[in-house]
Amino acid sequence: MFARHRRLRQTKAFRDLVRETSLSVNDFIQPIFVKEDLQEPKEILSMPNVYQLPLTHVLDEVKEIVSLGIQAIIVFGIPKHKDEIGSAAWDDDGIVQQAIRLIKKHYPDLIVIADTCLCEFTSHGHCGLLDRGHVCNDISLEKLTQVAISQAKAGADIIAPSNAMDGYVMSIRKGLDEAGFAYTPIMSYSVKFASSFYGPFRDAGESAPAFGDRKTYQMDPANRLEALREAKSDEEEGADFLMVKPALAFLDILRDVKERTHLPVVAYNVSGEYAMVKAAAQNGWIDEKLVVLEMLTGMKRAGADLILTYFAKDAATYLQQ
Repeated sequence: MFARHRRLRQTKAFRDLVRETSLSVNDFIQPIFVKEDLQEPKEILSMPNVYQLPLTHVLDEVKEIVSLGIQAIIVFGIPKHKDEIGSAAWDDDGIVQQAIRLIKKHYPDLIVIADTCLCEFTSHGHCGLLDRGHVCNDISLEKLTQVAISQAKAGADIIAPSNAMDGYVMSIRKGLDEAGFAYTPIMSYSVKFASSFYGPFRDAGESAPAFGDRKTYQMDPANRLEALREAKSDEEEGADFLMVKPALAFLDILRDVKERTHLPVVAYNVSGEYAMVKAAAQNGWIDEKLVVLEMLTGMKRAGADLILTYFAKDAATYLQQ
């Protein structure tokens, strides 16, 4: 006698009844890009339907996001002026800080996450400060902590450090606590690979390195055990969320992390993953809606509690339909 697995697939009602993984709008975090000194929204050519926004258009974007039931956004900023140390990143009147204050004033219940890094703010495009051409870990921690405190003062609900320096969670946690933000959580980019999937983001954030690459501080995509060590370190240092970035080519890592932690796990469905689907859909090669929902479901099935995705608005619309 053989097993008749098809018994439970006979109708849509049967399939819905036994479905093991379901997506919800509450799973999604929508990124937004805010650019200083921009007059009108500017579409990012490598990321169709994603825009750099001037501050004057931020509330229109947030209104649409909220209307779809999405409860969280992450803010990336592009300053007017960049310098060697990325000083605009911790300016209390910087573009990210202005955007956070504006959004929280009009949408106080929306969860606003601040990306905490220097790459969009440094003239050289690296995620930390340079010392004789090398990214210096410990000096960078001091500045990154200043950035986090400034973002928390502006009203950020969650600090999300993406800089991949060693010890950044401990440094930022200590800084936030001492500054009176003991209840501001840290969403750590715990497992961040030096991936080729980031290309379109560097168009959006204007953050490509002026020289070299980020392989001395972001992880080798071939390494699994190192990923687990990174996640363990961040949890021990006080992270409240652990992130795996990218998601699509690293679902095994996402599952590994989920099985070893009781913290919420975040998958970052990155720009290159977004761009590939958009390009294939525009050429008529795939059904975009079905592929997006299948891809996001796969991330959740692999262990993601939350999914940071440029498809958040699209996916929320699909789920409503």
